[in-house]
Amino acid sequence: MPQTPEQDLTAALPSAAREIEEFVAAAGWDQPTQVFALVPTRLLLTAEPGLADQLDPDSALTPIAQESLPAEDLAEALARIEWPEQVAGCALVQEIVVLPPEAEAELPDDAEAARQAAAEHPERHEARLVAAVLRDGGEACVMRLRTEGDEQGERIEDRSLAPNLITALHATFAD
Repeated sequence: MPQTPEQDLTAALPSAAREIEEFVAAAGWDQPTQVFALVPTRLLLTAEPGLADQLDPDSALTPIAQESLPAEDLAEALARIEWPEQVAGCALVQEIVVLPPEAEAELPDDAEAARQAAAEHPERHEARLVAAVLRDGGEACVMRLRTEGDEQGERIEDRSLAPNLITALHATFAD
């Protein structure tokens, strides 16, 4: 049975998230928070045939980088985003600090104090997180742990890595 376009996009979402992580990784660490529109490649090629030599026609989704977002108030920045109907999904890339669960449970309630405590914690790991959603509900997350030197850190893929961020990204498609 052939897949519907929605199933094709849902199946392509994890690959698009990995592609975005690799694109941002090429610029190195310490990058600003970035947002990408996810557009069906066939729509993009129909609208812009001149891009044919730059796009992979076999890829169901093409990520398109948007302006960087302020890291300070991400929730407010996301609340202002509205997508045109041609955009099938979006992804956000940000660098984060990951703590072991027991250390996370000990963080102070104050957001700024918690951020400071996490940044100074001896068991912290820096990571790059990509959260991606589709307008119709698909979700994917990719996280790359930062390592010393040039070697690539471990990549973890699990759509449940960033539930609050996934919810916020879905909200950018709310009417």
